[in-house]
Amino acid sequence: MVDRNLLREFDISDEELELAADISLAEAEGLEEDSLDHLYRRDEVYDVNAVLEGTVVRVEGEEVLVDIGYKSEGIVPIDEWEVPPVAGDKVSVLLEEIEDEFGLILLSKKKADRIREWEKVISTHKEGDVVAGKVLRKIKGGLLVDIGVNVFLPASQVDIRRPQDIEFYRDKVIECLILKIDESRRNIVVSRRRLIELQREKMKKDLLAEITEGQLRKGTVKNIADFGAFVDLGGIDGLLHITDMSWGRINHPSDMVKIDQEVEVKILHVDREKEKIALGLKQKEKSPWDNVEAKYPVGTKIRGEVVNVMSYGAFVKLEDGIEGLVHISEMSWTKRVNHPTELVNPGDEVDVVVLGINKDKQEISLGMKQAQPNPWDEVAAKYPPGASVSGTVRNLTNYGAFIELEEGVDGLLHVSDMSWTRKISHANEMLKKGDPITCQVISVDQERKRIALGLKQLAGDPWETTIPEKYQPGAQVIGKVTKITNFGVFVELEPELEGLLHVSELSDQKVENPETFVKVGQELDVRILRIDSTDRKIGLSRKSNLDLSGTEEPKAGGDAAAAAPKVRVELKGGTEGSAGPLFTLGGGTEKE
Repeated sequence: MVDRNLLREFDISDEELELAADISLAEAEGLEEDSLDHLYRRDEVYDVNAVLEGTVVRVEGEEVLVDIGYKSEGIVPIDEWEVPPVAGDKVSVLLEEIEDEFGLILLSKKKADRIREWEKVISTHKEGDVVAGKVLRKIKGGLLVDIGVNVFLPASQVDIRRPQDIEFYRDKVIECLILKIDESRRNIVVSRRRLIELQREKMKKDLLAEITEGQLRKGTVKNIADFGAFVDLGGIDGLLHITDMSWGRINHPSDMVKIDQEVEVKILHVDREKEKIALGLKQKEKSPWDNVEAKYPVGTKIRGEVVNVMSYGAFVKLEDGIEGLVHISEMSWTKRVNHPTELVNPGDEVDVVVLGINKDKQEISLGMKQAQPNPWDEVAAKYPPGASVSGTVRNLTNYGAFIELEEGVDGLLHVSDMSWTRKISHANEMLKKGDPITCQVISVDQERKRIALGLKQLAGDPWETTIPEKYQPGAQVIGKVTKITNFGVFVELEPELEGLLHVSELSDQKVENPETFVKVGQELDVRILRIDSTDRKIGLSRKSNLDLSGTEEPKAGGDAAAAAPKVRVELKGGTEGSAGPLFTLGGGTEKE
């Protein structure tokens, strides 16, 4: 037992006594003098969150006791080691908490490791450096990547084209570019996109320097649009237009290529200034249009498939890459086609005849009706001029009526051929659509596919028979005024038959205005002046001194001479509007 009273006599303090005891103990354990330095650190100040070096003393259950040179040992959870430690292992730990002067010390190996790793990363990397790391997991706004320390990769910086789900990159090792280092917050932001852009920029310059038109290049389909697909050639995307994918017809680029598919394409055009490249797939093969004229000479009959129908015609595929147009006018000899779908639909197989080829424009004109017999070849024999034919009124116009004689074969009944005597302004004055009718064939124009019909020709011409017989010059008749003009009055002698009472024939006296002399609907006694069967006109008169010779002799007398016209006047007769003079009155006539 130590006699402390005796020691006090030698003026030895308790602290010196404890230190001496420790030294003795060290000597007893065979320790070197240098290894006793930690004994003099008893009074050192330990800062919370400081990283210290320690030694594993022992493992007790789920805790590891570590000596950091303090008055008591610190505790570290054993789960912070991947492999359980053993006594004597050296370890870096973070001082988290000191409960009291002689109390419990809480340490963390894991936090100390992170700080050491952070210090290592900071010392070896700077902003702009390329680092590699494993994607740990998806977090809010991006990905967490382990490059020795955990760094943040924003979702917008994952790739050039933002992926639909960035979870795809989990557990993958990726390369990124350090965008920002925040030492105070121990935070690093990285970008994979920026690194790819820099790499592609270099690749693009190299590619544009060596690429030439006509080359075959491999690339990866990166995007698909309605008009084509973009193919990554390695640093730059080229456009593979839908028209350059296949010689045949395709509905959408996705029918030919898929996203991420590797394809071999031909370089069609390079615009180095705008950094644009046009690509082609079909150009790798020979064009089917190269020998089209020899394979499909004009006049060739071939069977094809209808692939598209437009308002103006139908496109027929002869083989992959070769289509021709059947215009709506070339579909039927006889049927009136309002829209091609009345005869064909996509997918139908039809017989066509090659009508023409334009190799430069890659166009072929086809005909469907040419593959069938032309019914008009028989029309001339079937409908000879003079023959009576029956049909149905199909359409009415102001110039005539179209009569359907059989399906696809129409004849035109002109208004001038509807009546011998009646003036007709529109066909609907005599006919109705759908009426059955019998006509006479006047002429047939096989080349122009026209048949002229007549209705009045079925009966004799009254101007050659009954009218001249019934209306002899000088005969007195009663008629009704139908129209008054400045040159005379039209008088209806019988239905559909009119005569002209010229203003000079209204009275023995001079008439300035016929309307003051007669009224529409008024019945008049008139005499027949002349009949012109050729021009179908009847001249009338109410003068008492009627000259039936056709031309009145000049008469003496001042008043009569003054009243007579001073120029030659053509006296009109017959139906209103008929052309040609009936006879001419000479100027300067006198009364006898």
